[in-house]
Amino acid sequence: MESISLLLGEALSPYQVTMTPSGIHGECLVTLKNSMGATVVKRAFNQAQLNDKRLLTDVVDGLHRDVLIAEGRLEPCVIAALRNAAQDKLMASRN
Repeated sequence: MESISLLLGEALSPYQVTMTPSGIHGECLVTLKNSMGATVVKRAFNQAQLNDKRLLTDVVDGLHRDVLIAEGRLEPCVIAALRNAAQDKLMASRN
């Protein structure tokens, strides 16, 4: 788990990343703090998400998005609009 913590720390720099066990099924609580020590994001993940490279990429992407939202640099409605546009493009390419 320490190597995963180091990878998350590098990917989410400059935020301080801590991982603590939480839950009886091997869940892990990932906390991101800013340079002043304030918690910016706190999310729980299951062990499978952290052990699979593809899923770990999704974890990093999700945490990055959550940081942008928490800091007011990205509005949740923008994410919804981007998802809808991507779905529309995918459906159009299938026709």
